[in-house]
Amino acid sequence: MKWFQYDERLQIEVPVIQKSWDKISKEEQENILTKWEKVRGRIPDRIKELEKEIENKQAQLNEEENFEASCILNIQIADLASVINDLWIWYRINQTINSTKIHS
Repeated sequence: MKWFQYDERLQIEVPVIQKSWDKISKEEQENILTKWEKVRGRIPDRIKELEKEIENKQAQLNEEENFEASCILNIQIADLASVINDLWIWYRINQTINSTKIHS
């Protein structure tokens, strides 16, 4: 069974667990948690990349005189900020889940 799926928008693999955690073998649970910790560990780096993109777009926006181009840059900045927000949610939610599952 495939436990992770690549999320194109976030550009990371996210867990896709479609059955009760208790029905997954302990060995498989450990494999899932190990893989997730590796993926999760890359989230802060991914966020830094996106923050740099936002900074670049903000610099462009400061120089942009065309209203339509400014609107496009604002939309792109908002989209990148939304991805950052979602990445932080994944990072935090699964930190709680992992520590709970590991200590069960």
